[in-house]
Amino acid sequence: MAPISQDNMDDKSQRTAVVFNVSKKEIFTPNNGFKSLNKKLRSNWKIIVQKDEITEERLANSKVFIIAGPREKFTGPEFEAIKKYVEEGGSLLVLMGEGGESKFDTNINFLLEYFGIMVNNDSTVRTSYFKYFHPKEALISNGVLNRAFSVAAGKTLPNMSEEDSSVHAQALTYLYPYGATLNVDKSATAVLSTGSVCFPLNRPTCAFHSSKFSKGKVAVIGSVHIFQDQYLDKEENGKIMDVIFRWLTTDEITLNAIDAEDPEINDYNMLPDTAKLADRLRSCLQENDETPRDLNALFDDTLFKLDTTVVPKVLKAYDQLHVKHSQLSLIQPNFEVPLPAMQPAVFPPEFKGLQKPSLDLFDLDEAFSSEKSRLAQITNKCNDDDLEYYVRECGEILGVSSKLPSDVRDAKHILEHIFAQVVEFRKLNQDDADNLQY
Repeated sequence: MAPISQDNMDDKSQRTAVVFNVSKKEIFTPNNGFKSLNKKLRSNWKIIVQKDEITEERLANSKVFIIAGPREKFTGPEFEAIKKYVEEGGSLLVLMGEGGESKFDTNINFLLEYFGIMVNNDSTVRTSYFKYFHPKEALISNGVLNRAFSVAAGKTLPNMSEEDSSVHAQALTYLYPYGATLNVDKSATAVLSTGSVCFPLNRPTCAFHSSKFSKGKVAVIGSVHIFQDQYLDKEENGKIMDVIFRWLTTDEITLNAIDAEDPEINDYNMLPDTAKLADRLRSCLQENDETPRDLNALFDDTLFKLDTTVVPKVLKAYDQLHVKHSQLSLIQPNFEVPLPAMQPAVFPPEFKGLQKPSLDLFDLDEAFSSEKSRLAQITNKCNDDDLEYYVRECGEILGVSSKLPSDVRDAKHILEHIFAQVVEFRKLNQDDADNLQY
């Protein structure tokens, strides 16, 4: 995954950053849940965390703007800023989760419907067990809707032909944990689905939007956990991440027009909630036969009754079977043990143990590299337009930022502190020189 070449770039070529929005209490951030994703992206892009209100100025340097599971509502001006950002050539990646808007308490669908996509308030469940214990950790092996997606991932199968769409659908296997399905209209393109094993059947899970009227691109995934540290390296989720970011940042991937026009998806059917309906019983009217005048005719006592009509047949059976007819005697019961003796189980019960402690991911390059190596890396990564970012990063590497208060750690105060230290150093050296000369 590489940035777009200089030949294909226009005035949006100065966009060099991938911006993660955390202003709406997103579930995952680059430092919590997306550490592996952050490490993969920062080799080519500058990573920025957006904590303030979304405005056009704060998105000006963003190549990809990521909204990962927002849990607060957006304002009207923020939606307008995001729309203008996409129209001017920016790329937007939205990740949601099971339950959709109702569970996340957000209004992101108001923005996504403008691009022809909507996240449903449902959940994707695998109908049969395979590899993963939780049913919502849905393993999908035949969910590719657009063959260009599998080709971009480098997945080819033997004897794969352009006409055999079923073979292309099975080219990628990915894990879709705790996700929802999407509704996609003609202005967008569904590229991944739930397949034929997960429920709801053959419903979109990932969709792309790009229009000839705007320069930007929009990608929506119904699972925010799919790129989480726990699941990014499972199955082929890493290849899906690579294809999505290549489509958002370059013009290398062109979707198949035939698959985009007629994807293999089913209609979204709603099923009644039987459990809730059972708690709300309602009476109904039903036509009956006419009631007879004699109400005794309504009772049927032929199956259950108590009389002596069969006693003669029983007495006759004694003679036929040559059995002595005598009065039954009472058998005295003998209760030695009221309940059977308890026996110990052959195998002791096995209880599920605690999970192993999760270990944080560390960047070994940052942990063991010298200051000179880290300074060289940040120098090669930045250009003249990144001066503010360059000074702040160098201040972190040299330990200057830690000596300043948290609210004055910008480039201006870092340089001011360094120059003050240089002046003090020169003063001390000047005093020592005067003493020696004297």
